[in-house]
Amino acid sequence: MKILVVDDEMDVKTLFEQRFRKEIKNKQVDFVFAFSGEEALEYLDKMHHEAMLILSDINMPGMSGLQLLENVKKKYMKPPPVVMMITAYGDAENHRIAKELGADDFLTKPVDFTMLKEKLNLAS
Repeated sequence: MKILVVDDEMDVKTLFEQRFRKEIKNKQVDFVFAFSGEEALEYLDKMHHEAMLILSDINMPGMSGLQLLENVKKKYMKPPPVVMMITAYGDAENHRIAKELGADDFLTKPVDFTMLKEKLNLAS
């Protein structure tokens, strides 16, 4: 499963690689990281939107995760990517907007990796 993680915090890459070490080694998941919404769209264009799942932070400088979500859902129709929004803000407004824009799921920081693995059917 190809997963594109979009977050402006660079340490997210190390965190995901540590938490999914076994799944990466077993080739169950393949992570790609983008550190802005713009970088994520460039990747999707270049790779013909090969990410099956996008995990995106909401609060980022430049293009927000909500703007990225809106772009992805309008531009990449076949197959439509699954987009899970991740935010430190658990407020109802961001949740409502994300759902309206087509988010498939909504996670809050700090990410519960056990729950995420269950959602991805990777729980051992």
